[in-house]
Amino acid sequence: MEKLSKQEEEAMQAVWQCGAGFIKDFLDLMEEPKPPYTTLASTIKNLERKDFIKSEKMGNSFRYAPVILEEEYKKKFMSGFVSDYFQNSYKDLVTFFANERKISANELKEIIKLIENPKS
Repeated sequence: MEKLSKQEEEAMQAVWQCGAGFIKDFLDLMEEPKPPYTTLASTIKNLERKDFIKSEKMGNSFRYAPVILEEEYKKKFMSGFVSDYFQNSYKDLVTFFANERKISANELKEIIKLIENPKS
């Protein structure tokens, strides 16, 4: 699975949020500044070509639905990110955010609880 561009990720976020829909549905879910309709349509077609979404002809238009689940993409992306930037060390990742003051002590405590008591 390839890494998506920022534009593609934004489009996929709308697709995941909608579940299945038409270009206008996705456009309505996107934050300002929204891309032009034709730009989003082109991005959606690229995502279909990359097998991230599938289409179904309905009348004169297409209805799109995700093929790749959001969680699946996140796992793949984060694994690559940690591998590329933190030598596969999640400890180094957390240390980085702690040093940059991007994570609080309370958040770290919550993470420790999650590790110690994983959901079944």
